[in-house]
Amino acid sequence: MQEDPKGRRSRLALHLVVCFLSTILSAGSPAASTAQAEGPLSGEERAEIQAQLEMLRRQIDALEKRVAASEASGESEDEAAESEVEVATIPGPEAPETEAAPEPLPETRPEPQRIGGPQDLWARDVGRARLRLMDIGLDVIATAGGSTSDGKELQTLQGGAHDPRQRGFTLNQVELSFVGAVDPYLRAETYIVLNVNPDGETVIELEEAFLVSQTLPFGLQDKGFQIEGGTYFTDFGRINQQHPHFWTFVDQPFVATRFLGGDALRGPGALLAWLMPLPWYSEFRVSTQNAGGETQVSFFANEEVYDERPIGGRPFVDQSVSSASDLTWSLRWANGFDISDTWSSQIGASLALGPNATGRAGSTQVYGGDVVAKWRPLTAQRGWPFVVLQGEFMWRNFEAAAFDGLIDGTPAQLPQDTLRDWGLYAYGAWGFQPRWVAAFRGEYGTAGGGPSYVGAQALPGDLDPWRGTRYRLSPLVAFHPSEFSRLRLQYNYDNARFIEGGDAHSVWFGVEFNFGAHPAHGY
Repeated sequence: MQEDPKGRRSRLALHLVVCFLSTILSAGSPAASTAQAEGPLSGEERAEIQAQLEMLRRQIDALEKRVAASEASGESEDEAAESEVEVATIPGPEAPETEAAPEPLPETRPEPQRIGGPQDLWARDVGRARLRLMDIGLDVIATAGGSTSDGKELQTLQGGAHDPRQRGFTLNQVELSFVGAVDPYLRAETYIVLNVNPDGETVIELEEAFLVSQTLPFGLQDKGFQIEGGTYFTDFGRINQQHPHFWTFVDQPFVATRFLGGDALRGPGALLAWLMPLPWYSEFRVSTQNAGGETQVSFFANEEVYDERPIGGRPFVDQSVSSASDLTWSLRWANGFDISDTWSSQIGASLALGPNATGRAGSTQVYGGDVVAKWRPLTAQRGWPFVVLQGEFMWRNFEAAAFDGLIDGTPAQLPQDTLRDWGLYAYGAWGFQPRWVAAFRGEYGTAGGGPSYVGAQALPGDLDPWRGTRYRLSPLVAFHPSEFSRLRLQYNYDNARFIEGGDAHSVWFGVEFNFGAHPAHGY
């Protein structure tokens, strides 16, 4: 049978490659060139070059067999090329001498994308740096349930953006997270969130996207310093820094909703952290962020925020940034201690201050204190049993500027005043046996001083749904079928003057599951 010209050309090309590589290894390689310049090769060097040449010949033989097999089976040239690359880059299992699988060939052409390591999902070389995606996760939270309240009243009681906010079903959030090392100097995290609001509209937002320094000049990283930049959750208290899948309960404490916003206090900015050289964990963090937007409700905020939930009924006054004092500044100092071999704790103090949306003379200060204690015995298995005790206290001074203008088309004059509000929450969670958790939370908030307005009419702050006296009690039981899923059943009892009838009863059943890995959370 006459030989296929295409196959003959392939084998001829392979033999030419062998000859070319042999020439390089014997005469043209740096090692050989150096040897010729400095004197004859030693016996050890000749043996090493001969072994490399023999290895390449075995690989060429294997490639010839692949080409012959592809011609016999009718495989296309592209498929044969892919097979060649596969043989050249992926070593096979060991076999007898006559059928030895070839070792990897050196790269003969650049790869635009390659796997960076056993823990990398994706990696790409960019210049001299390597972009590595090490972690990707998808977390889904949904709830179903009902309440004696409905409509706007229920959305006020469940004011968090990721709370169950309507009777029936709620898609609280779908969170997609990406975490990776940009290069030896920076690490990056990005969180994209989707949810469906009570109006049935799908909302997609960039929740966080920031860089974290891995090394700093002048040895600052070794001295405990770290820099972050991007858009991120403000380091205030504990609950504000946590993504909803990390919450023990299906909704966030209403005191956090009142002072920090339904979708957490966050925004674009920069942060400097210092881990102090003390015998216990002690970290100080200072941050500055834009004061405007829907996630800055106690500060510049925006007009949409004031249309839905104006603080003290004050009208929105649009303002621009003219200096650093028009940004939100936050500070946090956290200290952690081991109480015993089984108990650990952390206490923290936080401050956030900046301008508010009532006018140039308006400003806001939010103070916070938090504590958490955790117990886990030395004999714990897969995390059970455990106990977590956590609480936060918040106080807000909202210094409202005087207003002289129109409210809903009606002339109004509102005096300068300071609205003082405070609140707290505390809960305990007990992992009493593997997969099962029981928890109980109590919350309280009140208007400490200053009136609220409806138009130009002043009313006691206690009647304001975003400031008035309110308490809520919430028992919960949770079951973890695995580390990738969770079921929660929660009851809420709310009591407040602004609720029709004075109180409300709600029951929520939550389902959560996740794919892939997820970045580790703080203590």
